[in-house]
Amino acid sequence: MTDIDLILYDLDGTIWDSVPLIMDCFKHAYIEVLGECQRTDEDLMSYIGRPLQDTFAMHDEETKQKLLDSYLVYNHMLLDQDAIPMFPGVIDDLNAIKNAGIKQGVVTSKRHRAADVTLKFKGLFDFFDVYICKEDTLKHKPDGEPLIVAANKAGVEDMSRVIYVGDALPDALCAKNAGAKFALVEWTRMNKADILRQAPEGSKVISDLRELVVDKL
Repeated sequence: MTDIDLILYDLDGTIWDSVPLIMDCFKHAYIEVLGECQRTDEDLMSYIGRPLQDTFAMHDEETKQKLLDSYLVYNHMLLDQDAIPMFPGVIDDLNAIKNAGIKQGVVTSKRHRAADVTLKFKGLFDFFDVYICKEDTLKHKPDGEPLIVAANKAGVEDMSRVIYVGDALPDALCAKNAGAKFALVEWTRMNKADILRQAPEGSKVISDLRELVVDKL
């Protein structure tokens, strides 16, 4: 795709296989705070890709804060144990794209504390020209602001020359709202048809990251 100047990646479910860990943390928080988790996997999965607070927004303020605190304590314990595996081939793909001189970056709804530790464990910081977490923007996915901020920091003004790679509906909507392209990873645990139905026109499913720039490799 010769019309791409910048590739931006989501993290959870896209670069690394963290969805099972996230679901475990959701359920742990509910069991610890409320004694049980009555929410379905489908319901909880629909919040992946959005800011963590959104997951608990239906509760009163006290309960919401207790759930958030419980989640973060448990989540950070697991992250500090390097509990998240990478998807196969991703590191090799990132390296090949970097060696081809193509700018890459991360746009995630995770906080820096949660994202930084795994990026360091996996040695990923060297691959990215720009890195946007929840604290870095006022608005968050599915709003397009995080992608626009990332592109500006990377020196790219034309959002039509930016592609966002993700695994969930908030990623697709973020790309659409920013005027960027979108690619859905084949290994997503979400419903592909539902995501593509609302994704920007021309969005595609990719089986590896090199497909994005195969003509430049």
